[in-house]
Amino acid sequence: MKGRNARFGQGHGKGDEDAVMSAINTTPLVDVMLVLLIIFLITVPVVTQTVKMALPKETNIPTQTKPENIVLGVDTGNTIYWNTTPVKTQEELLARLVKEAKKDPQPEVHIRGDLAAKYGPIGRIVLAVQQAGIVKIAFITEPPPRN
Repeated sequence: MKGRNARFGQGHGKGDEDAVMSAINTTPLVDVMLVLLIIFLITVPVVTQTVKMALPKETNIPTQTKPENIVLGVDTGNTIYWNTTPVKTQEELLARLVKEAKKDPQPEVHIRGDLAAKYGPIGRIVLAVQQAGIVKIAFITEPPPRN
Protein backbone atom coordinates (compact mmCIF):
# COMPACT_ATOMS: atom_id res chain seq x y z
CA MET A 1 0.00 0.00 0.00
CA LYS A 2 2.79 2.32 0.73
CA GLY A 3 4.11 2.12 -2.80
CA ARG A 4 0.70 2.68 -4.34
CA ASN A 5 0.03 5.85 -2.28
CA ALA A 6 3.45 7.19 -3.12
CA ARG A 7 2.71 6.83 -6.80
CA PHE A 8 -0.58 8.88 -6.66
CA GLY A 9 0.71 11.64 -4.45
CA GLN A 10 0.76 12.24 -0.76
CA GLY A 11 -2.93 11.53 -0.07
CA HIS A 12 -4.32 8.49 1.67
CA GLY A 13 -6.98 6.61 -0.30
CA LYS A 14 -9.76 7.67 -2.73
CA GLY A 15 -11.20 10.46 -0.55
CA ASP A 16 -8.31 12.74 -1.39
CA GLU A 17 -8.70 12.20 -5.15
CA ASP A 18 -12.40 13.21 -4.96
CA ALA A 19 -11.49 16.37 -3.03
CA VAL A 20 -9.15 17.43 -5.81
CA MET A 21 -11.81 16.82 -8.49
CA SER A 22 -14.56 18.71 -6.62
CA ALA A 23 -12.88 22.12 -7.21
CA ILE A 24 -14.60 24.21 -9.93
CA ASN A 25 -12.47 25.55 -12.74
CA THR A 26 -13.67 29.17 -13.10
CA THR A 27 -11.35 30.15 -15.95
CA PRO A 28 -13.88 29.39 -18.75
CA LEU A 29 -16.58 31.22 -16.80
CA VAL A 30 -14.39 34.31 -16.47
CA ASP A 31 -13.52 34.14 -20.18
CA VAL A 32 -17.19 34.01 -21.18
CA MET A 33 -18.08 36.87 -18.83
CA LEU A 34 -15.28 39.05 -20.23
CA VAL A 35 -16.45 38.42 -23.80
CA LEU A 36 -20.05 39.32 -22.83
CA LEU A 37 -18.83 42.46 -21.06
CA ILE A 38 -16.88 43.56 -24.15
CA ILE A 39 -19.90 42.95 -26.40
CA PHE A 40 -22.11 44.90 -23.99
CA LEU A 41 -19.67 47.82 -23.83
CA ILE A 42 -19.44 47.99 -27.61
CA THR A 43 -23.18 47.77 -28.39
CA VAL A 44 -24.69 50.02 -25.70
CA PRO A 45 -23.24 53.33 -26.96
CA VAL A 46 -24.43 52.54 -30.50
CA VAL A 47 -27.99 51.89 -29.33
CA THR A 48 -28.25 54.96 -27.09
CA GLN A 49 -26.48 57.40 -29.41
CA THR A 50 -28.82 60.23 -30.41
CA VAL A 51 -28.53 63.83 -31.42
CA LYS A 52 -29.71 66.23 -28.73
CA MET A 53 -32.48 68.47 -29.95
CA ALA A 54 -35.51 70.20 -28.54
CA LEU A 55 -38.58 68.62 -30.09
CA PRO A 56 -41.63 70.78 -30.68
CA LYS A 57 -44.57 70.50 -28.33
CA GLU A 58 -48.08 69.98 -29.64
CA THR A 59 -49.94 73.24 -29.94
CA ASN A 60 -53.20 74.11 -31.58
CA ILE A 61 -53.24 77.71 -32.72
CA PRO A 62 -56.44 78.95 -34.35
CA THR A 63 -55.76 80.07 -37.90
CA GLN A 64 -56.35 83.62 -38.90
CA THR A 65 -57.91 83.46 -42.32
CA LYS A 66 -56.82 86.37 -44.43
CA PRO A 67 -57.91 86.93 -48.02
CA GLU A 68 -54.29 86.93 -49.23
CA ASN A 69 -53.56 83.47 -47.74
CA ILE A 70 -53.30 80.58 -50.18
CA VAL A 71 -55.24 77.45 -49.18
CA LEU A 72 -54.03 74.29 -50.90
CA GLY A 73 -55.86 71.04 -50.31
CA VAL A 74 -55.46 67.36 -51.12
CA ASP A 75 -58.54 65.11 -51.22
CA THR A 76 -58.84 61.33 -50.92
CA GLY A 77 -58.24 60.99 -54.67
CA ASN A 78 -54.89 62.80 -54.21
CA THR A 79 -56.08 65.75 -56.31
CA ILE A 80 -54.46 69.08 -55.40
CA TYR A 81 -56.80 72.07 -55.04
CA TRP A 82 -56.02 75.80 -55.01
CA ASN A 83 -58.87 76.98 -52.76
CA THR A 84 -61.67 75.08 -54.60
CA THR A 85 -60.09 74.86 -58.07
CA PRO A 86 -58.22 71.66 -59.02
CA VAL A 87 -54.59 72.11 -60.04
CA LYS A 88 -53.79 69.88 -63.00
CA THR A 89 -49.98 69.73 -62.97
CA GLN A 90 -47.03 70.39 -60.70
CA GLU A 91 -45.77 73.02 -63.17
CA GLU A 92 -49.08 74.91 -62.95
CA LEU A 93 -48.90 74.85 -59.15
CA LEU A 94 -45.30 76.11 -59.14
CA ALA A 95 -46.09 78.91 -61.65
CA ARG A 96 -49.01 80.15 -59.56
CA LEU A 97 -46.95 80.01 -56.36
CA VAL A 98 -44.05 81.94 -57.97
CA LYS A 99 -46.54 84.63 -59.02
CA GLU A 100 -47.91 84.84 -55.46
CA ALA A 101 -44.40 84.85 -53.90
CA LYS A 102 -43.61 88.17 -55.60
CA LYS A 103 -46.31 89.98 -53.62
CA ASP A 104 -45.40 92.14 -50.66
CA PRO A 105 -46.21 91.07 -47.97
CA GLN A 106 -45.74 87.51 -49.03
CA PRO A 107 -48.85 85.34 -48.45
CA GLU A 108 -48.95 82.32 -46.18
CA VAL A 109 -49.69 78.87 -47.60
CA HIS A 110 -52.15 76.74 -45.64
CA ILE A 111 -52.14 73.06 -46.56
CA ARG A 112 -55.22 70.96 -45.86
CA GLY A 113 -54.75 67.24 -46.35
CA ASP A 114 -57.51 64.66 -46.08
CA LEU A 115 -56.88 61.98 -43.48
CA ALA A 116 -56.93 59.29 -46.18
CA ALA A 117 -54.74 61.26 -48.61
CA LYS A 118 -51.29 59.92 -49.42
CA TYR A 119 -48.20 61.83 -48.37
CA GLY A 120 -46.86 62.19 -51.93
CA PRO A 121 -49.10 65.06 -53.11
CA ILE A 122 -48.61 66.93 -49.83
CA GLY A 123 -44.85 66.52 -50.21
CA ARG A 124 -45.07 67.89 -53.77
CA ILE A 125 -46.98 70.92 -52.45
CA VAL A 126 -44.28 71.59 -49.83
CA LEU A 127 -41.57 71.23 -52.48
CA ALA A 128 -43.35 73.66 -54.84
CA VAL A 129 -43.82 76.19 -52.02
CA GLN A 130 -40.10 75.99 -51.19
CA GLN A 131 -39.10 76.32 -54.85
CA ALA A 132 -41.36 79.38 -55.20
CA GLY A 133 -39.61 81.02 -52.25
CA ILE A 134 -42.60 81.29 -49.92
CA VAL A 135 -41.42 81.02 -46.33
CA LYS A 136 -44.64 80.60 -44.32
CA ILE A 137 -46.30 77.20 -44.53
CA ALA A 138 -49.00 75.94 -42.18
CA PHE A 139 -50.79 72.60 -41.95
CA ILE A 140 -54.48 72.84 -41.13
CA THR A 141 -55.76 70.11 -38.79
CA GLU A 142 -58.87 69.41 -36.79
CA PRO A 143 -58.58 70.15 -33.08
CA PRO A 144 -58.65 67.08 -30.85
CA PRO A 145 -62.03 66.32 -29.29
CA ARG A 146 -62.48 67.65 -25.77
CA ASN A 147 -63.74 65.23 -23.16
